[in-house]
Amino acid sequence: MVSASLYRMLADAVLALHLLVVLFVVLGLLVVLLGRKRWPWVRNPWFRSTHLLAIAVVILQAWLGRICPLTTLEMALRERAGDAVYAGSFIAHWMQNLLYFDAPIWVFAVVYTVFGVAVLFSWFLVKPRSFS
Repeated sequence: MVSASLYRMLADAVLALHLLVVLFVVLGLLVVLLGRKRWPWVRNPWFRSTHLLAIAVVILQAWLGRICPLTTLEMALRERAGDAVYAGSFIAHWMQNLLYFDAPIWVFAVVYTVFGVAVLFSWFLVKPRSFS
């Protein structure tokens, strides 16, 4: 039998991974824009493609009304540990807890879409190198 502390530790690891993904998506755009003339690595096609794909997945999930699989996994692990769980999306939960910002899910979908358009725009502003 798996102990509650192991489930809790796994849930915390998923939460940390989720936070890293969020930071990658948000800060990725910032470093591309700030580093376009300073840091050649921001033109790396793997970095840029992964970044664009990550925000595209977020946008698609939001418009389809789907909860991120990382949130679902974290909550399942917390439930198995006997911990309290939250409903809804990861971002909505933490925005409400950290910034006291409560909005309908469509607002997040619009914000993600606007951010995604900015990421797409950065693709043309700071062109990545080719894969070859």
